[in-house]
Amino acid sequence: MSWLQSIKEWAKRLKKQIIMLWFASRHPQMPVLPKIIAIIAVAYAFSPIDLIPDFIPIFGFIDDAIILPILIWLAVQFTPQQVIFDAEQQAKEWLDAQEKRPRNYLVAALIILIWFILVVTAYFYFGGGL
Repeated sequence: MSWLQSIKEWAKRLKKQIIMLWFASRHPQMPVLPKIIAIIAVAYAFSPIDLIPDFIPIFGFIDDAIILPILIWLAVQFTPQQVIFDAEQQAKEWLDAQEKRPRNYLVAALIILIWFILVVTAYFYFGGGL
């Protein structure tokens, strides 16, 4: 298997896990800590805008390649097996019926706000002030 094919397979598994966490976060038996981690991971994954834009060399892919998998791993580690099983079944049914992934525009707006605050702060800090 080529490295490109390996990356595609990894991305496909990541998408399935995010959808599974989406359903797990809504499960009535989901504990609070993994629910919070799952909601953060899902909200960030569904955001159409990354915290670190992909066009920034190397750092642009850190969130997709490191941060998101760590959040997924943490959420899964603290989630009961029955919740994971139920959520995987729901995710499989949903993925079979859907073509597009959901989007989270609230997180996108939050990321834009963070970048705006950083730019304004840098402007005033580095002497651009009024």
